[in-house]
Amino acid sequence: MSGINVLHLSTSDTDSGGARAAHRLHLGLEAMGCTSQMMVRAKFGSDNTVIAERSILTKLGPPASGLPLSLYPKRNAGMFSPQWLPDVLASRAERINPDIINLHWVCNGFLQIETISKFKPPLVWTLHDMWPFTGGCDYIRDCENYKKSCGTCPQLHSNLPWDLSRWIWQRKAQAWRNIDLTLVATSSWMADCARSSSLFQDRRIEVIPLGLDTDKYKPINQQVARDLLNLPQNKQLILFGAVNATSDHRKGFQLLLPALQKISSRGWGEQVDLIVFGSSKPKNPTDLGFKTHYLGHVRDDLVLALIYSASDVMVVPSIQEAFGQTASEALSCGTPVVAFNATGLKDIVDHQKNGYLATPFDIEDLEKGIIWVLEDKDRHHELKIHARKKSLQEFSSQVQASRYLSLYRSILEEFK
Repeated sequence: MSGINVLHLSTSDTDSGGARAAHRLHLGLEAMGCTSQMMVRAKFGSDNTVIAERSILTKLGPPASGLPLSLYPKRNAGMFSPQWLPDVLASRAERINPDIINLHWVCNGFLQIETISKFKPPLVWTLHDMWPFTGGCDYIRDCENYKKSCGTCPQLHSNLPWDLSRWIWQRKAQAWRNIDLTLVATSSWMADCARSSSLFQDRRIEVIPLGLDTDKYKPINQQVARDLLNLPQNKQLILFGAVNATSDHRKGFQLLLPALQKISSRGWGEQVDLIVFGSSKPKNPTDLGFKTHYLGHVRDDLVLALIYSASDVMVVPSIQEAFGQTASEALSCGTPVVAFNATGLKDIVDHQKNGYLATPFDIEDLEKGIIWVLEDKDRHHELKIHARKKSLQEFSSQVQASRYLSLYRSILEEFK
């Protein structure tokens, strides 16, 4: 038994990649003997160790949090979180009396910036995106203002040094100056970004990859998986999937599209079908060069494992990714992954061993990588073996929970 009482704070428990990752860690720690609880604003699952915080302030959080953004009607689409509304989470956490609090994705009006300094136990913050060290955005795109003090924010289309992003950055700098905080990056890229930030450059930063249940995410006979999903048996299947898969620019569908069209033009059109999850079929679908099966939004682990197992290759063409759970999930099901050799994904995919890392953000090399995975049956078999092996060694829930337990113990030892 670990004897450690952990409280996880996350905006939700299952409806996004960060939420699912937080819940997986919570379950992994429970399996290791931790007393682990999770407090969320929005509860979607049935786990009775997940507490839904239902105060009026929590309910007001999402609509109220976005009010300052009305000053920037020309801002880019995407998540931008001021987190200004007060909350009751410090008092709720005090009743639970944990030894350590692990913050996860806490935006969308759940946790006020200033509340973080009110928690009494030491804090660990798992970086599921870049918001903790920016002036409000979840991913920086091409901006590096976070290395100084934000302001003149390109995502807000602001030309003013003292804009909303500077105000948010200033609040973070003041509120978090003296707190006991350790950061966990989910990839070496995210750790490097955090270390280069003005807010976290002097903090302890560890790298622990996200985990998953490798007994749920495991290879399933491909023929069986395709039968259950009503997918063709006589085609090679390319898989692409993410939350808002085809509409979120960061997920890279705009780069995958021309790569697929090039593959089709090379005579693969009759051999290959495409599967897309995370998006429903659009009213006027783009010609992707292949017959496309849209599976919609999928949250169930078993269904996801079937989808990965039914596929011959998973393509994750993200431009920026803190980690890339769809890639680790695919590997765990024995499905090779093609991605760009950039950001969090380069920690997951080993080039030409369990997949292919294309030159960032080269459409022709992405095309080449997909064909390379598909064209040789013997090589594809070896890729599948190495994919599963990598997952068991690096991404199992037990491995992740053990790493967090070691971190918690070292922090609590120093906190005494």
